[in-house]
Amino acid sequence: MSDPELPRPARRPLHRGQTNGGLWLAVGISLIGMSFAHVPLTAGVLPQGGTYVAGAGAIAGQGNGLLITQPGSTRGVIEWNSFSVGRNNSVTFDNGSGATLNRVTGGSPSAILGRLSATGSLYVINPQGIVVGPSGVISTGDRFVASTLDICDDAFIKGSGALKLSGNADASVINLGRISSSGGDVFLIARSAVINAGAVSAPNGTAELAAGGQVLLQNSASSRQVFVQTGSQGAVVNRGRITAAQISLQAADGNVYALAGGGTRIRATGTASREGHVWLVADSGRIKQSAKIAATNADGSGGTVDTQAAHLAFGKDAMVDAGQWNLSTPAFTIDDAAAHALQRSLNAGTSVDLTTTGANEATGDLAVASSLRWSGPASLTLAAYHEVSVTTDATIANHGAGNLILRADASGIGNGGNVTNHGTLDWSASTGAVSALYDMNGSYLAGTQRTNPEWAAAEFSGLVTQITSYKLVNSLVDLTNVASDLASNYALGRNIDAGATRLPPIGSINLPFTGQFDGAGHTIRNFTLGAVPGDHGERGSVMGAHGMFGVIGSAGIVRNLNLAGSTTESTSLIQFASYGVLAGVNYGTVLFDSTAGSINLMTGFNYVTYSGGLVGYNYGLIQRSSSSVSVAAQYTVGGLVGDNLAMGRIVQSYASGNVTAGPYSGGGGGLAGINGGSVAQSYATGSVRYIGSCPGGNSCGSAGLVQSNSGTISESFAVGPVLQRPAGIVAFNSVPISTDVFWNTETTLAPVAVLSGPGLPASNGLTTAQMSMASSFASYDFGPNGTWAMPAGASHPILRWQLAHP
Repeated sequence: MSDPELPRPARRPLHRGQTNGGLWLAVGISLIGMSFAHVPLTAGVLPQGGTYVAGAGAIAGQGNGLLITQPGSTRGVIEWNSFSVGRNNSVTFDNGSGATLNRVTGGSPSAILGRLSATGSLYVINPQGIVVGPSGVISTGDRFVASTLDICDDAFIKGSGALKLSGNADASVINLGRISSSGGDVFLIARSAVINAGAVSAPNGTAELAAGGQVLLQNSASSRQVFVQTGSQGAVVNRGRITAAQISLQAADGNVYALAGGGTRIRATGTASREGHVWLVADSGRIKQSAKIAATNADGSGGTVDTQAAHLAFGKDAMVDAGQWNLSTPAFTIDDAAAHALQRSLNAGTSVDLTTTGANEATGDLAVASSLRWSGPASLTLAAYHEVSVTTDATIANHGAGNLILRADASGIGNGGNVTNHGTLDWSASTGAVSALYDMNGSYLAGTQRTNPEWAAAEFSGLVTQITSYKLVNSLVDLTNVASDLASNYALGRNIDAGATRLPPIGSINLPFTGQFDGAGHTIRNFTLGAVPGDHGERGSVMGAHGMFGVIGSAGIVRNLNLAGSTTESTSLIQFASYGVLAGVNYGTVLFDSTAGSINLMTGFNYVTYSGGLVGYNYGLIQRSSSSVSVAAQYTVGGLVGDNLAMGRIVQSYASGNVTAGPYSGGGGGLAGINGGSVAQSYATGSVRYIGSCPGGNSCGSAGLVQSNSGTISESFAVGPVLQRPAGIVAFNSVPISTDVFWNTETTLAPVAVLSGPGLPASNGLTTAQMSMASSFASYDFGPNGTWAMPAGASHPILRWQLAHP
């Protein structure tokens, strides 16, 4: 099927006696090669021979129209000999908020040239085809469906669950007029072709055009609802305008054409419950986009456009104006046409993610053969199933704050993917950053790179250089190989299940990890903490550093990593050991990391251990990180950190795991066992329990935040229950605590902030009701860009970054 281009009526003279409706029907016919020669177009045409075959209602003439009354918002099925509406005629369905299915059993297509309306939902099923002429107007209060595929009556009458539409008729659905649903969705479905050269509107629902032999129609209040299950090599064509909360054009193994015209042809606007989202899907077919597509959410922020096809083509006006444009295809070369479409979109502020999948036995390579230059903050991701390459003379450049990611082996399967730059990466006028990710058994060719001498890493990015290359970690073998090159940069390419393997820690005191490890939001789970020996230096004793990382050096950075691990130690030989699921010892930067699992050191004689759910010993920076690890140990123990030493900083972090302190500890802390450094803008919610005896009552005590403190604590709070001699904030304190530190007197069970040493006023102890009010934390910043947030129904503040990292 050649690319259909719909001519404008003015370009084609009318034959004698031919109406505009007849002209546009001829246009539709020329598009799909089917005949509407027997469609009656006279002014007196109305549906004929209607009979209810399920449900009940009345069909009555009303002047030059029909009125179908279906009482009680019920569901009904009517079979008609023919279903067409003349130019000056009308058909009205008074069906409340119910639904009426109209099935045409005669041999004629349906032509809607007049008005067709319903208070509820309306289905028109005609295997001979359906056309809405330029004078045709269809409006419903709820769902409208026009389809050449049929539906089972019983499933329709049942009115719940998904509906399956299927059929073999090679007919089409064409809209040259106006179709709208004020409260629901619009679905145009056919086996051969679905063509919109008119206007479709569904401001509170989805507008979906689909071509296929079998289609599933679901009910969803938040996403698309039509899914082609069996392809038909049909086509979906839009040359008109579609406006809806969400929009989908889907042809499975056929073609999708989003053709050019004045202004924005496809616009998704979102609602309170639906993101503004557009889908163009032709899994094993072709998508040609020549028009502008826009997607915004109801709050005005940018929406999402997803384009997925075996073949992609772009016309001279193609662009996307949205927050994000995701493109997926088996293999791709960015030529001039594609480069211009991507540039226009990037310059409009749309971030672009182009991924090749390697499907259909394609190479999965992604080549940049034409230069890409844009201004502004939008980011570009080029992710290849196998290899990413920039050809000679091609330049990728940004003027602004845009980022670039070049990623090989996008599936993380270890296929030896390379990143090869024979061209130029020019970020000399950008404050953004460039990342290149390649397989450990692949290679990276940097080519010509230009950086901005004024560049500084964005706050909370953890970046060290403006252009950074990373080796991908895709397996346990890759993970263990990190230890062989501790100064390189790594990125986790996928989630890894360790299968209860005891992993040797990465880095030791003598040879710490000094590179960058970016988890990219992925998770390593089901591992057991291993140990490496090393001189801790504080007590001059050999200690074991237990964790995914044994020791992170001062230059080391571990960010965006999720871990779920555990350990249970019962040997009597452990002395002077540090335990943390992320790291035994941290001298570097820990940023946006989270841990889950358990540490149990309660059996045997494990005397001097420093244990935290995230890090055992912390000399460095822990920022925007968290732990839900249950930690049980006989010595120093905290929910996040065992010992935060004088140089250590804990910032905007929290712990939610339960802490059990053994008989040699004297107690534990919900966030840290010992703090000699600084704790700021952090909190703890887990329970703290001491299981030892407490002779005299003064040698032990646990606390909601820190067990023993000689450092600084500010803008923090604790809410977890503390058992046996409880303190709301610190058990044993030697320095003043900032007055912006609070505890929940009801949930911690603690009547005081501090058991021994400088304390806090009793007014800093808040009730649960007070903890749930932002006004109780007068010095905390709850603004849109502030540190804190108070979600609806929350019993205490949370850190604002948690909203984006739930």
